[in-house]
Amino acid sequence: MNDVEPIGSPGAARGLKHPARRRGSYGIDAPQLLPFLALLAIGNVASAVLSRTAWPLIGAAAILASAAIGLHTSRRGKFLVWSDLLDQLALEGCERILDVGCGRGAVLLLATQHLTTGRAVGVDIWDRKDQSGNSPDATLSNARLEGVADRVEVHTADMTALPFATATFDVVVSSIALHNVKRDTDRERALSETIRVLRPGGRVLIADIWGTRHYSRSLSQLGMSNVRRRRLGWRMWWSGPWLPTWLVTATHPR
Repeated sequence: MNDVEPIGSPGAARGLKHPARRRGSYGIDAPQLLPFLALLAIGNVASAVLSRTAWPLIGAAAILASAAIGLHTSRRGKFLVWSDLLDQLALEGCERILDVGCGRGAVLLLATQHLTTGRAVGVDIWDRKDQSGNSPDATLSNARLEGVADRVEVHTADMTALPFATATFDVVVSSIALHNVKRDTDRERALSETIRVLRPGGRVLIADIWGTRHYSRSLSQLGMSNVRRRRLGWRMWWSGPWLPTWLVTATHPR
């Protein structure tokens, strides 16, 4: 397992395409955080007024900056980063791709646009605490708006018990989803399921904000090869550099 340079470095970014403006509506990740941060900022402003000091205003500015960074990541940054990652896969177009914890389809539909005769499948439990307006209907509506509905399907399923046969998919992706599984044993079960449905030679890409060292170790212990872990750079900071996103990649041995 290796820690390598962020994908946002100049060497990693050369020659990569960025997605056109998205037609769908993809909501906001962790929507409950925005009103909480707004209340904190208001509290700091009130404290500054009552105490007649400027220091709480600095705190309010820092809170608002963190919220703005997270909102940018949710609304634009993650699309740019995942577009780069999918370009790097050099897909042929006939693959079957699974998005674990697909939400409203941000990564799922970007992946689908790389397919011609292939198919992309998303699974989720559709928890609206994780993403605003999260539902299978919202995902399918976005698929229609992006012009890829004929190559997409979604399922309501827990990532610890995927409803697919062994060796079904060529690529499995997951973006900021696995950490929502609370227990270590369940996360390990989800990783085991990911490998089970992956074909020999298939690839897995898991982006998350914490737990990624554990994912790397578990994938290696489960027999995956070329396990790598790297930061995804400023475009996927969720509230600043203290909460970056890490990417874990691995290949199913043939």
